[in-house]
Amino acid sequence: MISVPLFLTEPHECSYFDDRAAQSVFVHPSYPVNTSVYSQLIEKGFRRSGDDVYATKCPACTACIPARIPVSRFKSDRRQRRCWRKNHETHTIIKNAQFDPRHFELYLKYQNFKHPGGSMAEVDEAEYQRFLSSSWCDTRFVEFWQQDQLKDQLMAVAVVDFLGHALSAVYTFFEPDLAHFSPGTYGVLWQIEYAKKHAMDYVYLGYWIKQCPKMSYKSQYKPLEILIGQHWRMAGE
Repeated sequence: MISVPLFLTEPHECSYFDDRAAQSVFVHPSYPVNTSVYSQLIEKGFRRSGDDVYATKCPACTACIPARIPVSRFKSDRRQRRCWRKNHETHTIIKNAQFDPRHFELYLKYQNFKHPGGSMAEVDEAEYQRFLSSSWCDTRFVEFWQQDQLKDQLMAVAVVDFLGHALSAVYTFFEPDLAHFSPGTYGVLWQIEYAKKHAMDYVYLGYWIKQCPKMSYKSQYKPLEILIGQHWRMAGE
């Protein structure tokens, strides 16, 4: 057990629901977080954004529920098996979390495709690195390359935190022209297989929000464990 100083933010606009305010608790920036500490905090429902570690603490809403996949019990469905077969020629390169202009270019292209006119499509290099990288976490940028029209093309990049017992899926962005390969799904399946192969217990997916389409997809990975109160339990129980 560890004791960590926290502070509570003022209410602010919710990122997921227009009619709700949100609050978060953050680990105080003076506290020396590292991968070992974060491995314990993520079990308590915390997440990382850049160097900041936070958890939702909304007094009138409990929609954001931490979710993880117990990889030894994961069973792929028909759609996921089809995605895996479709990517049988996809090859992977794991890189340290250093700035790569190809990644940044792909990130901006993805944001303009998925969220045209959004603020995330207008970030500069420094903001991009602050969002995805961390000075204290063992973070990797996993490249997925697909052969398309007789040439290798960077299909997607999955930003993944490597923890002692688990992987944590931070963010994935992909080439819109290769969306038919379902790179988002493949990125999660790859992390599950990697975790299995390296005797890890979980892949953490961040927050599952049943009422929010862009966050509810996580229930497609079964079994899915969710954190209710202080206890992890199977979704649907």
